[in-house]
Amino acid sequence: MFGQIKRDIQVIFERDPAAKSIWEVIFCYPGFHAVLFHRMAHWLYIHKLVLLPRMISQLSRFLTGIEIHPGAKIGQGLFIDHGTGVVIGETTEIGNNVTLYQGVTLGGTGKEKGKRHPTIGDNVVIGAGARVLGSFKVGDNVKIGAGSVVNKPVPSDTTVVGVPGRIVLHRGIPIKDPDLRHDELPDPVNEMLKCLMQRVEYLEQRLNEEESRYDVFEIIQHNDPAKRGVSTKREREGGNVCLRPDNL
Repeated sequence: MFGQIKRDIQVIFERDPAAKSIWEVIFCYPGFHAVLFHRMAHWLYIHKLVLLPRMISQLSRFLTGIEIHPGAKIGQGLFIDHGTGVVIGETTEIGNNVTLYQGVTLGGTGKEKGKRHPTIGDNVVIGAGARVLGSFKVGDNVKIGAGSVVNKPVPSDTTVVGVPGRIVLHRGIPIKDPDLRHDELPDPVNEMLKCLMQRVEYLEQRLNEEESRYDVFEIIQHNDPAKRGVSTKREREGGNVCLRPDNL
């Protein structure tokens, strides 16, 4: 137990540059308090008690703003930064060295019994406000961007962003420690807009090239097909003809 407490304090110093002293961590970090309450409640829960562990978890929720069901399985080195609004469901399994930011939900879908919450691998970082919903596995060394909604399995060594969550980066390079730079995640919407702008610029360039080859206004003004450089029988017979790409 004391080894776990020591590790829980150590990870805060490793991942939060604002931590200045052990006493500050012990008295001022709600994520640390929530993990302590949970370890106590979980021990009672696995010994077939129900009401008392739930009362402890509700007390923890009242004091810290973090709700962790006593049935959730949590590994070593969990760091909940700030923590307000974090919800961890009953059948959730969390690996080692996981970092959760405020507003994260590890929840279930529907009313089915049994395993209905996600399994989180090692060295995972889940950004603020993210939702991981359903009974599936999130692999090791995964980063989930802030505000993302993940409802499908996520392979290891990937980055997921968006609603619904999409894999935008797959390096395939294992790492030993969590990568906390969740502020530098790719933006798929921004990338799509860039592609559209590049396409528009290309089409405008092609249009300018075509206009430089033909005097469009002169073509429109002349009714005589011979002056417009067209040779279809219908146009030689006279009459105004709508300007079409094949007439140029």
